[in-house]
Parts: sequence; C-alpha cells; structure tokens
Amino acid sequence: MRQFAVIGSGPAGFYTVEALAKSYAGGARIDLIDRLPVPYGLIRFGVAPDHQSIKAVSRRYDKVAEDEAVRFVGNVAVGSDISIEELLGLYDAVVLATGAPNDRKLGIPGEELAGVLGSAAFVGWYNGHPDFADLDPPLDGGSAAIIGNGNVALDVARILSKTRGEFAESDIVGHALEALERSAIRSITLVGRRGPHQIAMTPKELGELGHLEAATPHTKSDDFPDEAADAALEPGVRKSVGHLRAFAEMAADKPKRIDFDFFARPMAIEGSGRAERLIVERTRLDDSGASVGTGEIYAIPASLVVSCIGYSTPPIAGVPYDERGGKFANDHGVIGDRLYCVGWARRGPSGTIGTNRPDGYEVAEQIAAAMAPGGGPAKPGGAGLDTLLAERGVQATSFADWRAIEAAEAAAAREGAPREKLVRHADWLAVLGR
Repeated sequence: MRQFAVIGSGPAGFYTVEALAKSYAGGARIDLIDRLPVPYGLIRFGVAPDHQSIKAVSRRYDKVAEDEAVRFVGNVAVGSDISIEELLGLYDAVVLATGAPNDRKLGIPGEELAGVLGSAAFVGWYNGHPDFADLDPPLDGGSAAIIGNGNVALDVARILSKTRGEFAESDIVGHALEALERSAIRSITLVGRRGPHQIAMTPKELGELGHLEAATPHTKSDDFPDEAADAALEPGVRKSVGHLRAFAEMAADKPKRIDFDFFARPMAIEGSGRAERLIVERTRLDDSGASVGTGEIYAIPASLVVSCIGYSTPPIAGVPYDERGGKFANDHGVIGDRLYCVGWARRGPSGTIGTNRPDGYEVAEQIAAAMAPGGGPAKPGGAGLDTLLAERGVQATSFADWRAIEAAEAAAAREGAPREKLVRHADWLAVLGR
C-alpha cells in the first residue's frame, strides 16, 4: 500500500489527490494536509464572496475528500508542526500544493505607510482568512487606488463599490460587511502601467462593473487605439476591451466612481503617517510593447492603496526555492527525490482554478512512473503522522470536523447568505469542543 501526502487543500491539492486516488485505485492512502482546520484554500479565502457559482467547485472536492483512500488532516503546519524531512520518512512521496499566499512587494518608496495593503491581505480580510481577521483597512478616506490590471484588482474595486444589498447572497464575512457599509470611499482608481489592449481582465468580471447599484466605471477614450485595432485581439480580450470602451460613454450619475487610469506607473506613495496619494508617471508603449516612462508625474488621491501585482509562495525549510519566481525550484513539478509541487507553488501565480487539474494529473503520473513495483519497505503513512502529532500536542482536524464547522457556519448565516464564516482558529476548534 503506497502512502502519499499532499500539502495544501486548495484546488491544486484536491486535483492532485483526485489523480493519485484514480491512479492507484485503492492501492494507496493519501493524506491531504493543511495548516488551517478547514479545507478549500483559494476557493474559500481567495474567490470573491459574491462569486458563489465559482465556489461551487468545492462540491467536486467534497467527493474527493469522501473517498475512503483519502483523509483530510487540518490544523497542521508543515515546517513548524512537522518538517519536510519527517514527512518524507513517513510517506512514499510528498506533493507541495501550498499555493502563493504572500503578496509581492511594490518596491517603491512609501509602501510601508499605513493604508497600503497587498491584495492577499485585503481579500483575506473580506473573505475571512484568520491571518487577516484583524486587518481593519482604512475606509474612512474618500479615495482608493488599486494597482494592477487583472481580475483581482477588479474584485477589490467591485467589493469597495457594492451596497449592502448587493452582498445579500454572498458569504462576505460580517466584520467586512459592516465596515464596507460605513466606508467613506467614493472614488476608486485602477492603475495600470500599460493600456486597454494589455489588460488581464476577463469579460464577465469587467461586465459586472457596468451594473453596480451605486458606482459607475469610467475610461478615457484617448487611452484606446483606433477601434479597428481590436480585431487583432484574442476573442476574450476583444470582448473585455469592448466593455472598457463602453465605460467611456457611461453617465457618471451614481455616488461612487471607478476610474481606469491606464499608462500609469506607480513611483511612490506619500502621506503624513498614512497614505494620502499615489505618485505615478505617465507611460507609453515602445515598439516592443513594453511600457516606458514619459517623465510626466502626477498624483492620485488615495487614503487606501491596494496592490494587486501578484503573489509568491512562502519558502519551507529543506525545499529548494526559486527567489526570482517566488515558487519552489522544480523541473515540471519535480523538486527532488520523492518531493514534488503543483499549482502556483510550481508555476507561480498564473492560470485559472481549472489550470491546476492537468498540473495535478501530470505530477501523479510522474509519481507512478518513479515508484518501482513493490517498492521498498512499507512507509508508516498516516499512522506515523498521527503518532508524531499526538506527541507534539497538535490537534488535527478531519473532514468530519469540517462538516461540523460547515453546519455551524450555515446555521449562523444572515438571511439569504450561504454561511457566516468563522474566522479564527479558536472559534473553529470551539465548534469541535476543543
């Protein structure tokens, strides 16, 4: 019986477990280990709370977790509760699916000021991640600047713009809902170094901005090339650019405004003790399509600055790391002998949720190819892990425990919402009587 450990219970982890379970068809036991007591990773803590249809993919993951060959082991931090070396002693192979939860730095003066946040922190705050439950972002100023031209930037802009009623069927956490309802922010600026043709925003997410109750999106017609140039774009990008062109014609008749400031490179954040303005340089595209500065400098009022420029995977002791890429050093998912990685921990923060499926299946095939028939002596697997955790006083959680937590969250939900998330380790464990 083969013994495998997959570290991280987000999409990449679940798809890898699914692939291993199918590959070994009852001939393996797979532990899905997560540092949090609850599963789903990015689905629970990253996907926007008003995008419940995307979160529904967790139902597929439930079927994986309920396979008799699979065990969820939550509330176990790899690197502190147990080391990679110890895991390799317990399992035939270990797969790191830890994602990329850390914000990349802007690298500009003033980013240490109060009011400057990374998107992982801000999204974690409104999605109920325990690391950011006490974030308390400053929403008392009138303006916000969001740096980035991807879907995460759109999520942040949309969440800052919505009314309480628009969150009715979402699972936004209560502390964020109350704070956003009191928010004084009325002006939101999305800042990007390049132009409309270079965005990484998808049509659905852009289209949503045009239907907000209290906010109007706005673009400047001068930022666009001739409309005939849109024909050369990929269909999805062309549709997104169509939305952006339409925003230039929308009447600004709502109390909040979302401005797209293209061709703007962040240079510094200024303020007296806290963020007050974002200093940017106007850019243009050179012949290669790269953005270059023009020397024109101006300020964007911003009492809140949210950087949405990407993420990195946190290093783990004993695992080779690619500093430049912000991920584990690997060759097509292979880190070293019996040690693998998948998802953002392998590729960096790119692709969709579904991109992780072929990733997981490829690594499962590599593991199967590397495992000689019969193999060596049997590994202790989950039984050995349980012994170590018990010796160290680590209170691991099971999938049945998650079901109990899930039921408690559903019972506490406000009217119309699917759940009211618990956001602290102590609260999760309290549901379990621990």
